Amino acid sequence: MIVSLKDVYVPQTNGEISPSIMQNWTLQAIECYEINSDCKKCSLSRGHYSFVCQMPKIVKALLKTYGTPEDAAKKIANF
Repeated sequence: MIVSLKDVYVPQTNGEISPSIMQNWTLQAIECYEINSDCKKCSLSRGHYSFVCQMPKIVKALLKTYGTPEDAAKKIANF
């Protein structure tokens, strides 16, 4: 069976984000948020990984669910 490179490297998620990555702000998600999802500034881009980054989608969903990383930290501190 021949598989195209696009099929290998593009996530096969039908555009859905895994719930496990949406549980909290990770350090990588915070970095992405702080650089305004500019992949050229991302530390992962220097690693030459062979995948399509989904972090901008994750950051957008985290913002909608938890607010900014600062907002989420305040909620935890007040818990």
